Amino acid sequence: MADLTTVEGILDFAIQCEQDAADFYSELASKAKSKAMKETFEHFAGEERSHKAKLIAIKDCKRVMDSAAKVEDLKIGDYLVDEQPTADTDYQGALIIAMKNEKAAFRLYSDLAARVDDASVKEVLLGLAQEEAKHKLRFEIEYDDNVLIEN
Repeated sequence: MADLTTVEGILDFAIQCEQDAADFYSELASKAKSKAMKETFEHFAGEERSHKAKLIAIKDCKRVMDSAAKVEDLKIGDYLVDEQPTADTDYQGALIIAMKNEKAAFRLYSDLAARVDDASVKEVLLGLAQEEAKHKLRFEIEYDDNVLIEN
């Protein structure tokens, strides 16, 4: 696991989270039964790859965020989702996991943004948080429209 007491470690962690999310949505796209949901999951995989690219750009520019002392209290475990999809995960389960993933990502970026002094880094992190919130809303709408109606 990344060293979460350093800026580089936190960025490495966030980059890996975005890669994991992209992989997750690509996997869901490959299993989607409808063309619309396949396209939706592929779109989200692309969004997560875009987030990863933004984080890599920040890391490559060696932007100064905050001192490590300010992020030592970051409870990364609060941002991890315990559930992982399995071969038996149905559509409802996949949507639930996706919503939880997006909520955790939103909280992570919001909390990281609250700990940085650099305005441009803060803006990127808050922008990523809002994108994750939009993803969560999209999955909630899909859940409401297609799962709750069936039950």
